[in-house]
Order: sequence, then structure tokens, then C-alpha cells
Amino acid sequence: MASLMDLATARAAAHAFVLGEAGFAQLTTIDSDGFPVSRTMTAFLEPDWSVSLVQRTGHRRLEQWRRDPHTLVTWVGTPAPGATNERPHVFDIGLLPPRMVSIRGTASVMPPNWTIAVYRREVARQRASGFTKAPVRSDDEVTAELAGVRIEPARVRLEGFGLGAESHLWTVRKATT
Repeated sequence: MASLMDLATARAAAHAFVLGEAGFAQLTTIDSDGFPVSRTMTAFLEPDWSVSLVQRTGHRRLEQWRRDPHTLVTWVGTPAPGATNERPHVFDIGLLPPRMVSIRGTASVMPPNWTIAVYRREVARQRASGFTKAPVRSDDEVTAELAGVRIEPARVRLEGFGLGAESHLWTVRKATT
């Protein structure tokens, strides 16, 4: 029997999946009635497992984060090449489990210089890949029209990056000073 995938290998595979394959993320916030609200959007996974977001300033999620900064960002995609589901835990539905990267954390609205830097970095990366349909904004337009948000990770869960239904889960602890 093959050994379980080590955490470092799973982390590298998950990071590569998000950056190269997964595409859109599902973002969940808490509404004013205390219920989760999910929507699909672009989200950029950073090397430290934080998530950078840049969105238009009119979105309700910005107010939701100001009221309750707890959030969840999830990327889901096709099963990993070579995936198996030989021993389903409860039910056998005849499908392979998808890959999933899920970051539970705390959202903070970021200052304009941070938003401009992330926007410029991601626009450059997208345009270098041939994705040119989105408008290019000036720094003044970014400041006036867009808001940057950083999700500081508290808990990370990876599924589909190991053997069978193996998952990886860890708590992110920030250094104290």
C-alpha cells in the first residue's frame, strides 16, 4: 500500500492547483442575520496561505466584513490525476472526490497602496497569460473604484491532495512579539 502524502508535498500540490488550475474561488461571509452568504470571485492565494482580494467598492461583502470579519475562501476542482476512492467512509456514489483548498480566516480592508500593488501584480500576471478582456485602471481609478481585502488564515484544509480521501488540516499560528 502506498504511504500517505506528506504535508509539505500536499501543500505544494494544493498551491500549484489554486494558482494554475482552480480559477474562481467561492467566498463566504456572514450577513446581517447571521447566515453564511457565498459568491464566486477571483481570490489570490499567497505563499503564506493568506488570501488577497480586490473588488469593486459597492459589494455588500465589504460591509459584512466590517460587521463580522470571519470568512471562508474555497477553491474546488476536478479530482487529482490518479485519484482513487477505494474505501468511501460512508456512501459510495461512484465518483472521485474533487480537490479542495479551503482557507478559514479573518478579513481586513487594506489601504489604497496595498490595493494598487495587488491589482497591478495580478493584472500583469493575467495579461502575461493572454487574458486581456478586463479594463486596465489607473492608480487613481483603483483607489476610487476598488477595495483591497486580505484574509489572514486561521485554519487551512486540503482535500484530494493525498491518497484516496486523505485530507490535510492545520491551524495557522501567528508569531507573537
